[in-house]
Amino acid sequence: MSRFDLEEAIDRANYWITERSGVVIALFLVVTLMFSGGLGNIELDEGTQGFAEDVPAQDALDDVNQQFEPPFQDDQPSTQLIQRGDNVLTKAELVRMLTLQQRLEEDPEIRVESTTSFAQTVALTLDPTAETTAQQIDAVEGATRGEVREAVRSVTDEGAVAEELLSDDFNPENPSASATIATVSHTERADPAGNQERIDAIVDSVGGDVVVFGQSVIQNEFEAVIGDSLALVIPVVVVLILGFLIFSFRDPFDLLLGLVALAMTIIWTFGFTGLAGIPFSEMLIAVPPLLLAIGVDFGIHAINRYREERTDDRDPGEAMAIATHQLLVAFFIVAGTTVIGFGANLISDLGPIREFGLVASVGVLFAFLIFGVFMPAAKVAMDRARENRPIPEFGTSPLGSEGSLLGRILPLGAVVGRKAPIAILVVALLVSVGGGLSATTVDTTFDNEDFLPADDQPVYFEYLPEGIQPQEYTISGTLNYLQNNFASGNDDQVTVYVEGPLRQDYALESIHRANQDPPPSFVTEEGAAQPQSIISVIETRAENDPEFAALVERNDLNDNGVPDRNLGAIYDALLASESGDQARQYLTEDQHSTRLVYSVEAGTSGGEVTEDTNELVDDYRLEGTATGQTVVFQEVSTLILQSAIESLVLALVFTGVFLLAIYYSLERRIALGIANLVPIVVSVAVLAGSMPILGIPFNVLTGTILPISIGVGVAYSVHITHRFIDEYNATADAYESLLITLRGTGGALTASMLTTLGGAGSLVLAITPLLGQFGLLMSISVLYSYVLSIVILPPTLLVWARYFGDDRESPARIR
Repeated sequence: MSRFDLEEAIDRANYWITERSGVVIALFLVVTLMFSGGLGNIELDEGTQGFAEDVPAQDALDDVNQQFEPPFQDDQPSTQLIQRGDNVLTKAELVRMLTLQQRLEEDPEIRVESTTSFAQTVALTLDPTAETTAQQIDAVEGATRGEVREAVRSVTDEGAVAEELLSDDFNPENPSASATIATVSHTERADPAGNQERIDAIVDSVGGDVVVFGQSVIQNEFEAVIGDSLALVIPVVVVLILGFLIFSFRDPFDLLLGLVALAMTIIWTFGFTGLAGIPFSEMLIAVPPLLLAIGVDFGIHAINRYREERTDDRDPGEAMAIATHQLLVAFFIVAGTTVIGFGANLISDLGPIREFGLVASVGVLFAFLIFGVFMPAAKVAMDRARENRPIPEFGTSPLGSEGSLLGRILPLGAVVGRKAPIAILVVALLVSVGGGLSATTVDTTFDNEDFLPADDQPVYFEYLPEGIQPQEYTISGTLNYLQNNFASGNDDQVTVYVEGPLRQDYALESIHRANQDPPPSFVTEEGAAQPQSIISVIETRAENDPEFAALVERNDLNDNGVPDRNLGAIYDALLASESGDQARQYLTEDQHSTRLVYSVEAGTSGGEVTEDTNELVDDYRLEGTATGQTVVFQEVSTLILQSAIESLVLALVFTGVFLLAIYYSLERRIALGIANLVPIVVSVAVLAGSMPILGIPFNVLTGTILPISIGVGVAYSVHITHRFIDEYNATADAYESLLITLRGTGGALTASMLTTLGGAGSLVLAITPLLGQFGLLMSISVLYSYVLSIVILPPTLLVWARYFGDDRESPARIR
């Protein structure tokens, strides 16, 4: 767009803003009403599932779950009952658990399919004919304490049952354990939350210390995280922004106008979200505070610049025309770079990150329209109405005027930069290099714990009003308890999904050979990996079925227990035997796919497990895919880092090109775009370098921070640069132009920095680490961008004026 075209567009906008303000206001209110209809369409998308969509390891895991789960587990939700106490193996505690199972089975609303527990196994040991839970209760109650102890010993002698169901502190000599796990399988209901409430009520009726844990608990808490976080964050944001608006505007009418514009921005953005069918995930909780902060930024600049022009008693329309003539260009540049920063996340391979980038980008565009067009039009209409009515005037002086405290502090960047601009830029370069080196040590994580409250909730939760007090979250604590107290909680596993011609003679032999030389992270026996697989099922069946063992032996040419010919016949015989159901957990009916479940050393990083599993799979002669939660989460972590780097590069390139094009188009001074980027590059480098120092990793939300910091941070340098060049064109004196800019625009920048800081900082109060870390980094980014814009940008502009400014500029005047 040429400068002439831009001037014409601004003149048309100013005509509608100043002369047809009523029409503009009505049009924006109608659009607001239209978008409000989309608010009711918003659906929640909680948890980690959305991030794994289209990830190869997750696709393989979905295939595994679909093809290999035993029939009795298909589509049946289950709930775990974790019974805790001094000794859960006493007669009384065993009866308590069986009583709980019985009451759950008898409740018609829960629709229990089956229950299993250690207590049930003990009862069947005492009375093998006890088929119902009531009979099992009678068996335990009718036995002596000694008989119960002997039954417990008999059960635990088998080993596997004790390891699966009893806590690690189980004592087999004098049978005792501090915890045991029971499982309840029940039919899916339309109201999982109601089902959960029924289970909780029955557990309470039995007494004792029993923790309810299952998919419905996880789902309920993931959903509650979104509501509780919004209930905590939004009131804080509103209060902070209200305080900043009062400080900045000092006029109740301007304050009301600002609040209306903010409300419209939120309605437009999330109305669009609902109409577009974009689900509301935990990531989108960060959008309202950011939009409120960015909107207030625009509003403060608009009102402050307008007030500067009103100091000469100009007509409201004339004053607003002068203000918007400058600000619409600045707002367009700021909105453009901010959209680039958020929009850079659209290239991510992770759906929720793309949706976050889209919603935030659209929200910024809406904020630009509302605060760049609607708010000025409403302000003109309001002030004209004031002139004809006896409405008192309140605080209308601009922020940062020459005699104010801000007016004396803000120009220091120009004063110091005038003395040694080159030296300051060299220091900035060294700081950037140091930040970049530190950034190379940033970790990348993806885990359920990012989306859930910590086990120990902040003390201040207790003092919150009842309406916004978060519920008590149990998932993190329960998961930690299982991890620390049950051997099964420490067993890390990885699954390999294999597809190919499994009837070929080499199929099982190639897998067996690969298992003989496993990678270091795999659990081994006598130096070999021993996965749960179709091979292990064949071996177990051969040990118990002489006829089948003979079949395997006839087709085992190298006598290693693994058949290497006539595999189709062996599969058919196995599937037709009593071990058929077990075999189907590892081999599909068409005998084209199989799975292997390997145990890996506890504490091994996801990266090591994934790398080692892929190395093992490469030794198969069939096509295999590493999968399982560990591998899926690792692949998502890799995509997060990849997305962070690619989005940063994209944002830097596009922002740079955008600024160069804009300043060339407007001023024919392309180097101004480069000068504008200097404080942003330093800010991003220092921000990235601060992450490992603060112990904050890249996760699904903090991984978006670097491109966003470019988009949000560039606003500060854009406002200063744009105001500076206007003043410089009039005076050809770089230093004086900077003084005027920093006193005028610098005051509005300070106020908008505080509002953005408050909006982003409020996320620190959110109940999940995901949002808290993002809020902290966003606050630091805003602070860095603001400080560097008033410290690094002035000497940068002085250097620009020295080498690229007008011929009238004397080098002596900027030294």
